[in-house]
Amino acid sequence: MRFGLIDKLAVTPANVLDPHALKNICPDNQMIFMDKLYDTKNANLILMANGCAAGTIRKNNNKEKNWSLDAWRSKIRMPFEGTFSKMNHRARYRSEVKVLFQCFVEAIAHNLKKAAKIIPNPIGA
Repeated sequence: MRFGLIDKLAVTPANVLDPHALKNICPDNQMIFMDKLYDTKNANLILMANGCAAGTIRKNNNKEKNWSLDAWRSKIRMPFEGTFSKMNHRARYRSEVKVLFQCFVEAIAHNLKKAAKIIPNPIGA
Protein backbone atom coordinates (compact mmCIF):
# COMPACT_ATOMS: atom_id res chain seq x y z
CA MET A 1 0.00 0.00 0.00
CA ARG A 2 2.92 2.30 0.69
CA PHE A 3 3.83 2.49 -2.99
CA GLY A 4 0.32 2.17 -4.47
CA LEU A 5 1.08 -1.00 -6.41
CA ILE A 6 -1.63 -3.44 -7.45
CA ASP A 7 -0.82 -6.96 -6.26
CA LYS A 8 -4.17 -8.72 -6.61
CA LEU A 9 -7.27 -8.28 -8.74
CA ALA A 10 -10.43 -10.15 -9.65
CA VAL A 11 -13.13 -9.80 -12.27
CA THR A 12 -16.76 -10.64 -11.53
CA PRO A 13 -19.96 -10.27 -13.56
CA ALA A 14 -21.85 -7.00 -13.12
CA ASN A 15 -24.59 -8.67 -11.07
CA VAL A 16 -22.14 -9.62 -8.27
CA LEU A 17 -21.99 -7.01 -5.51
CA ASP A 18 -18.61 -5.71 -4.38
CA PRO A 19 -18.78 -7.14 -0.83
CA HIS A 20 -19.38 -10.61 -2.29
CA ALA A 21 -16.18 -10.33 -4.35
CA LEU A 22 -14.08 -9.53 -1.26
CA LYS A 23 -13.19 -13.19 -0.73
CA ASN A 24 -11.50 -13.22 -4.18
CA ILE A 25 -9.10 -10.36 -3.47
CA CYS A 26 -8.59 -10.44 0.29
CA PRO A 27 -4.86 -10.77 1.11
CA ASP A 28 -3.44 -12.64 4.09
CA ASN A 29 -2.45 -10.95 7.37
CA GLN A 30 -2.75 -7.30 6.33
CA MET A 31 -4.92 -4.32 7.15
CA ILE A 32 -7.57 -3.61 4.54
CA PHE A 33 -8.87 -0.05 4.08
CA MET A 34 -12.41 -0.12 2.68
CA ASP A 35 -15.33 2.25 2.31
CA LYS A 36 -18.74 2.12 4.00
CA LEU A 37 -20.08 -0.39 1.51
CA TYR A 38 -17.98 -3.10 3.20
CA ASP A 39 -19.21 -2.35 6.73
CA THR A 40 -21.05 -5.69 7.01
CA LYS A 41 -20.79 -8.78 9.19
CA ASN A 42 -20.01 -10.96 6.17
CA ALA A 43 -17.08 -8.75 5.14
CA ASN A 44 -15.72 -8.83 8.70
CA LEU A 45 -15.95 -12.64 8.75
CA ILE A 46 -14.01 -12.88 5.48
CA LEU A 47 -11.32 -10.57 6.87
CA MET A 48 -11.06 -12.56 10.11
CA ALA A 49 -10.77 -15.83 8.15
CA ASN A 50 -7.74 -14.42 6.30
CA GLY A 51 -6.18 -12.93 9.43
CA CYS A 52 -6.70 -9.37 8.23
CA ALA A 53 -7.44 -6.26 10.26
CA ALA A 54 -10.46 -4.26 9.15
CA GLY A 55 -9.77 -0.65 8.23
CA THR A 56 -13.37 -0.14 7.17
CA ILE A 57 -14.91 3.30 7.41
CA ARG A 58 -18.01 2.67 9.52
CA LYS A 59 -21.53 3.62 8.49
CA ASN A 60 -23.10 6.50 10.38
CA ASN A 61 -25.68 4.22 12.03
CA ASN A 62 -23.02 1.75 13.26
CA LYS A 63 -22.75 1.75 17.05
CA GLU A 64 -18.99 1.12 16.82
CA LYS A 65 -18.36 4.25 14.72
CA ASN A 66 -15.41 6.33 15.86
CA TRP A 67 -15.40 9.63 13.96
CA SER A 68 -11.73 10.44 14.52
CA LEU A 69 -10.63 6.92 13.54
CA ASP A 70 -12.75 7.10 10.39
CA ALA A 71 -11.21 10.48 9.55
CA TRP A 72 -7.73 8.92 9.84
CA ARG A 73 -8.76 5.97 7.68
CA SER A 74 -10.15 8.35 5.04
CA LYS A 75 -6.88 10.30 5.06
CA ILE A 76 -4.92 7.07 4.46
CA ARG A 77 -7.24 5.97 1.63
CA MET A 78 -7.40 9.36 -0.10
CA PRO A 79 -4.30 9.10 -2.36
CA PHE A 80 -5.43 5.72 -3.68
CA GLU A 81 -9.01 6.80 -4.25
CA GLY A 82 -7.69 9.66 -6.36
CA THR A 83 -5.61 7.26 -8.45
CA PHE A 84 -8.23 4.61 -9.05
CA SER A 85 -11.13 7.01 -9.56
CA LYS A 86 -9.39 8.36 -12.66
CA MET A 87 -8.97 4.92 -14.23
CA ASN A 88 -11.33 3.81 -16.98
CA HIS A 89 -14.06 1.59 -15.50
CA ARG A 90 -15.43 0.36 -18.79
CA ALA A 91 -14.56 -3.01 -20.25
CA ARG A 92 -13.58 -3.19 -23.89
CA TYR A 93 -14.58 -6.81 -24.23
CA ARG A 94 -17.62 -8.97 -23.48
CA SER A 95 -16.04 -12.20 -22.27
CA GLU A 96 -15.01 -12.49 -18.59
CA VAL A 97 -11.66 -14.00 -19.65
CA LYS A 98 -10.96 -11.11 -22.02
CA VAL A 99 -11.96 -8.53 -19.39
CA LEU A 100 -9.65 -10.26 -16.89
CA PHE A 101 -6.81 -10.00 -19.42
CA GLN A 102 -7.60 -6.30 -19.92
CA CYS A 103 -7.45 -5.76 -16.15
CA PHE A 104 -4.13 -7.61 -15.84
CA VAL A 105 -2.58 -5.49 -18.60
CA GLU A 106 -3.87 -2.27 -17.02
CA ALA A 107 -2.53 -3.35 -13.61
CA ILE A 108 0.88 -4.15 -15.11
CA ALA A 109 0.98 -0.75 -16.85
CA HIS A 110 -0.03 0.98 -13.59
CA ASN A 111 2.66 -0.87 -11.61
CA LEU A 112 5.35 -0.08 -14.19
CA LYS A 113 4.49 3.63 -14.04
CA LYS A 114 4.67 3.55 -10.23
CA ALA A 115 7.89 1.50 -10.24
CA ALA A 116 9.58 4.06 -12.49
CA LYS A 117 8.98 6.66 -9.78
CA ILE A 118 9.96 4.39 -6.88
CA ILE A 119 13.21 2.89 -8.21
CA PRO A 120 16.11 5.29 -7.61
CA ASN A 121 18.05 6.59 -10.60
CA PRO A 122 21.45 4.92 -11.16
CA ILE A 123 24.54 7.03 -10.52
CA GLY A 124 25.53 9.10 -13.53
CA ALA A 125 22.15 8.94 -15.23
